[in-house]
Amino acid sequence: DQPFQDFIAESPLMREVLGTIRRVAPTEANVLILGENGTGKEVVARAVHRQSTRSEQVFVSVDMGAVSDTLFESELFGHVKGAFTDARSDRAGRFEIASGGTLFLDEIGNLPLRLQARILTVLEQRQVIRLGSNHPIPIDIRLICATSMPLTQLVMEQRFRQDLLYRINTVQITLPPLRQRPEDILPLAEHYIQTYCAKYKKR
Repeated sequence: DQPFQDFIAESPLMREVLGTIRRVAPTEANVLILGENGTGKEVVARAVHRQSTRSEQVFVSVDMGAVSDTLFESELFGHVKGAFTDARSDRAGRFEIASGGTLFLDEIGNLPLRLQARILTVLEQRQVIRLGSNHPIPIDIRLICATSMPLTQLVMEQRFRQDLLYRINTVQITLPPLRQRPEDILPLAEHYIQTYCAKYKKR
């Protein structure tokens, strides 16, 4: 099953997930992937990209939890030379680099409200303005977001913008943890045994 070469999944729950990926991938729908840490959210994002009409284009992954507040706008939207002390040349941000392809925003639940507003504006206007510039640059991205945080609860606590959740959540894919799909434990174990036998040349 070539489109899912990164998946080892025999359980009904994961078969359902793969079916959803098959259906949603060829569309342009924004996808929100929910699941605990380690459930394979980026693997799903890459599978959606690989089976999409943008598969020949770039897949850009950004860990939102790892981007500091101060570098956020420069990292995501780019900057022009002289925009701040270390800006020695013009630089495209991740949104611009991903244009034509897929942008994967991992751990979007970690974003503070102020920065959520900035992302929302870019998604609504489909353009970015580099830091230190006032020239808008049009972008064309397929957006996939992921989080291990309960976004609906965060919306109720006013820690996540409802309009942003609405914008990123056209299709939702929830990944079950391994404890809910015991059928996958043995195939996974066998896969890793084979991998490490080959790597360390052991039987």
